[in-house]
Amino acid sequence: MNCEVAPSAFLMEGYLTIEEQKGLILRCKDLGSEPAGFYTPSMRTGAYMNIQMMCLGLHWNAKTYKYENVRTDFDELPVQPLPQHFKEISRRIAADVGMAIEPDICIVNFYTGAGKLGLHQDKDERPETLKKGIPVVSISLGDSCNFLFGGTARKDPVRTILLKSGDAFLFGGPSRMCFHGVSSIIAGSAPAELKVSGRYNLTFRQY
Repeated sequence: MNCEVAPSAFLMEGYLTIEEQKGLILRCKDLGSEPAGFYTPSMRTGAYMNIQMMCLGLHWNAKTYKYENVRTDFDELPVQPLPQHFKEISRRIAADVGMAIEPDICIVNFYTGAGKLGLHQDKDERPETLKKGIPVVSISLGDSCNFLFGGTARKDPVRTILLKSGDAFLFGGPSRMCFHGVSSIIAGSAPAELKVSGRYNLTFRQY
């Protein structure tokens, strides 16, 4: 079921089957164990983020807020390519709500039970991409989370949306620059069939 929570922002509950979720989790684990896999980013303040991150296609530098081909803020390793299968899923999600994306970036965040992510905008893509409102496509796997979704100004009201394993969330058009974040993870809430602890979140962007 697709629910438009804001203009051109959609919650797509139960979008992925259990088998699709299993396949994506296994792929994330495999990629995460490779060189340029998961690591804990440190920000320009010196503080560490409450997540583990892996970038595919292009690396997002948490210190410069820019995309690059190598992880200059961590280990200088080249970024792993974005799998074609991942691209196809994100294109399909966007098409199902009448939007389009040609993804060249996937940021995979892994949250433990203590993981969270503060309110922020995804605004480091090319100006023309942002101007066109090309969406960010997000997939949730594993434990559920309380997802925060606000407006285009930090002071705008923020709503909390429960994102469960297999859900997709997309925001583009006039909602492309909305603030969003993760306030908490609901530990132990993943479907038993997945045999996973924690939450994987895949966000696809077109640079």
